[in-house]
Amino acid sequence: MQRERIATTAAPAAIGPYNQAIASGNLVFASGQIALDPASGQLVEGDVQAQTRRALENISAVLQAAGSSLGQVVKTTVFLTSMSNFTAMNEIYAQYFTGEPPARSTVAVAELPRNALVEVEAIALREA
Repeated sequence: MQRERIATTAAPAAIGPYNQAIASGNLVFASGQIALDPASGQLVEGDVQAQTRRALENISAVLQAAGSSLGQVVKTTVFLTSMSNFTAMNEIYAQYFTGEPPARSTVAVAELPRNALVEVEAIALREA
């Protein structure tokens, strides 16, 4: 099965040796997105809710470039630097995944790139 590199300027460029996403068949594996502004490359200012919103907008842009969408996401992993931010993150997350939300894991981590408060990665379906 072929691997297809997914890249879009509507989301931040990769800040390391990885791709924004890889598609294979009808699956899209979107790399973790933090709250980087795609235009400036800088972390957005604000709390975990502002950062969650930007991270999910970035994921959405990557998925659109792959021919998918947030509505096609089957699994996400959310990384938080503090579980005390879980409720605040969840409020924004629920706005992006309405109806039947995907499966999800939420993990507390010691630190994220650029001192972000949250990172989100996703696996989604698309038309092959």
